[in-house]
Amino acid sequence: QVQLVESGGALVQAGGSLRVSCIASRRTASTYAMGWFRQAPGKEREFVVAISYGGTHTYYADAVKGRFTISRDNANNTVYLQMNNLKPEDTALYYCAARGVTWPSGRENDYLYWGQGTQVTVSS
Repeated sequence: QVQLVESGGALVQAGGSLRVSCIASRRTASTYAMGWFRQAPGKEREFVVAISYGGTHTYYADAVKGRFTISRDNANNTVYLQMNNLKPEDTALYYCAARGVTWPSGRENDYLYWGQGTQVTVSS
């Protein structure tokens, strides 16, 4: 079992930047592909970005390409999501997820472990 805890969510103005983090409870999580998903009020949860266990392969949703960057620090069991040029439509609860295998995926059902989420709100 892997516990994931997100942090760093905040209220920011449009055009601003924010970095959210996800720390895993077990070192073995460093061998897992990790992903970020988000859920806006009244909408289904959607894929944002994923990264392979070694950090060499990443996969971004079109809506965030060029603005968001995922990275990981396996020595500290942590995954980061740097969000730049934030837009009001980025407002959502952001979830960290771990796959249990090394290769990233954009499919929600491919992820075994989930955090509780961190709220990002972008004001216009």
